[in-house]
Amino acid sequence: MTDRETLAVYATKAAEYADVTEGLARDPLLAAFSKAVKPQGDVLDLGCGPGIAAHQMALAGLHVTAMDPVAEMVALAARYPGVTARIGGFDDLASTDVYDGIWANFSLLHAPRADMPRHLSDIARALRPGGVFHIGVKLGSGSRRDRIGRLYTYFTEDELAGLLTDAGLKVTDRQKGRDKGLDGTDADWICLRAWQS
Repeated sequence: MTDRETLAVYATKAAEYADVTEGLARDPLLAAFSKAVKPQGDVLDLGCGPGIAAHQMALAGLHVTAMDPVAEMVALAARYPGVTARIGGFDDLASTDVYDGIWANFSLLHAPRADMPRHLSDIARALRPGGVFHIGVKLGSGSRRDRIGRLYTYFTEDELAGLLTDAGLKVTDRQKGRDKGLDGTDADWICLRAWQS
């Protein structure tokens, strides 16, 4: 993610975002993801935000790297024991066969649509055989800013599933919902789980 306005919103509202997303610690999708990763596996929280998910993965016995382009978010994530937090964006994922799981929960929706195939290919390459990938995005079409200035790219279920398949990942689970975000607006979302063969 390189949109400066979006990054600035997250930098300014890091503590508030941590409060809004604290319920992630009890998210059944996160618990299922952690269980799907091989025991004591290496995982990446890509776009980790304040590190709430990374902390839960560490508590589950996984070896967690948390990466975010916003220094204020990385500082929050680094507070948690067992979490290695570092600054980095989607373009910094250049490794091959290093992760047993990658969690990208409502982070890749800030990438431009044209960049999504490349990012998903990088994720597929970074996963070890049998590795699991979780992605969450907001449902819809087009791209637009929310009420507080963050730039979003919206996807349909079929479009996102097709992009994952094109990247060489096998989609096995889908979950939809509707929640209120940092901007106070309710939005429909979808999460997909996919595997590296």
